[in-house]
Amino acid sequence: MLSATAINSLIVVFVVLMHHEVLVRLSALLAKMHESHHFRLVIAVLGVLIAHMAEVWVFAGAYFYMHHADAWGSLTGNFNGSFLDCVYFSFSTFTTVGYGDIEPVGDLRFLTGIEGLSGLVLITWSASFLYVKMQRYWIGS
Repeated sequence: MLSATAINSLIVVFVVLMHHEVLVRLSALLAKMHESHHFRLVIAVLGVLIAHMAEVWVFAGAYFYMHHADAWGSLTGNFNGSFLDCVYFSFSTFTTVGYGDIEPVGDLRFLTGIEGLSGLVLITWSASFLYVKMQRYWIGS
């Protein structure tokens, strides 16, 4: 349990730092752009979406690793053990959709809870970022 907690904590710290870095760099890029305000907003949305996809893939990598190790449990149900199944499961968990066709067993359950919470926080952080950018760029168009 201690090792699973350590892995989960490292993953959350990594994706939060990753998200922060993306937003900082995206903000700097948008400030330097001379294109239309609408184009800047499209770039902002695409940048945020790419960041979320990368974060989902980080969690998917953890699911894949933990599932194939013996110590942390497994994913069961409509799951064949492939990395793409882990990505699918991670997307549904990150977005808190949770279809329920794949079920975590053992310590792996804690990563799903943490991913759901992290996804919720990171998505709302992105929404706040985009709201601020829209306030700045939408009016000037």
